[in-house]
Amino acid sequence: MSQFEKPNSQVSLFTKLLWWCAGADPRFLLLSPHQDRVKYAGIGGIVLSTGLLAAFAGGFAFNMAFGPKGLAGDDVSSIEWLIGSAVFGLCWGLLIFNLDRFIVSSTGKGDGTDSITLKEFGQAIPRIIIAIILGITISKPLELKIIETEINVELRVKQQQKLEEFNKSTYAKYKEQINILDTDIEKIEGDRSVLVQSQKNAEQEYIDQMQGRAGNAGYGPRAKQLEVLKNEKIKDVADFDSRHAEELSMLKKNREKKFNEQENELNVVNRRQAENLDGLLERISIAEDIGFGLGIALMFIFLSIETGPIFFKMMMNKGPYDYMVENNNYRMYVQNGIVKEEYVFEGRDGMKLMEKVNFLEVENDRKEKVEQLKAQHELSKQIIGTWSGMKQKDIEKNPSAYFDEGSNTPGLS
Repeated sequence: MSQFEKPNSQVSLFTKLLWWCAGADPRFLLLSPHQDRVKYAGIGGIVLSTGLLAAFAGGFAFNMAFGPKGLAGDDVSSIEWLIGSAVFGLCWGLLIFNLDRFIVSSTGKGDGTDSITLKEFGQAIPRIIIAIILGITISKPLELKIIETEINVELRVKQQQKLEEFNKSTYAKYKEQINILDTDIEKIEGDRSVLVQSQKNAEQEYIDQMQGRAGNAGYGPRAKQLEVLKNEKIKDVADFDSRHAEELSMLKKNREKKFNEQENELNVVNRRQAENLDGLLERISIAEDIGFGLGIALMFIFLSIETGPIFFKMMMNKGPYDYMVENNNYRMYVQNGIVKEEYVFEGRDGMKLMEKVNFLEVENDRKEKVEQLKAQHELSKQIIGTWSGMKQKDIEKNPSAYFDEGSNTPGLS
């Protein structure tokens, strides 16, 4: 055996990892030529890369969908959400990796030639559909991350527009409520102003009378009348205040409360609602508007990555590795008492090559059971024959023991 024919067992752990990702058996690849090793390492690399990209895409999508919201472009991330997104991305990546590995490892090589027949393609359709779905799922979050800056610009404009709409609605709502309160307050304060003005007029008349600017100066009959009128006006104001003080205080408190509610809605509620526009669906919508071509390109790239291994395996010629695997599988069948036989079946559609599976252990057990039943049958016949001969001899010697004259019926005992 030349140096080129000797199996090379010096393979790096990373290469063995790639073989494992491709679902290949390293025992036989170590005995295979370089070409087979490279093929399965390449397929494993695609599967591993897809899993890593799926992990990043899953983390991005999780953070966009469930992470803290803010005006587009503002840094609202936290270490807790980053860790949560990383954990979800890791789980999602492992899920996609395992699914990809299953799809690739379960895809056969068809007829073992480098051409894809219609039959091979039809058998691979379920796997191809799953691969297409995975490709689209992985490509979209990565697309959003690639054009995140452009999306943030458009999204912030939309958020500002929404915020203005919310604020306009808030102003209109509270303006009506505050106007009602202002009307009630103005009415009470207006009525009080009339009483206060009347009180001031009475006080001024009294002062003018006492100082002689309106008649004789001094505290005369007219001054006494004006004093009584002044005191009545003071009492009217005091009575009005006592009747409406609580109502006026309540109206002013409600007015202040409405202003506080309006301020909270403007600065907190409306802003939060505008920030909630920063969702996965809105970002996808903006991405389709501003980067439709990029999205299509990325989608086709990932579709190629996902479906590539399936088509590659259907186009791969059978090599030494494949024959060694088949040989090992046949040996396992035989060692476990399973033998496959091919035969030609002629039906309405013509000649067909069929496969029959013989389970040797089951067949052996069946034969043993048949022989056992045959032996039991022969023994039973022999026992009955021997017993019948003995009874016949006994009847010949003593027939009266087997005949009852009253019943006229012979009997055996």
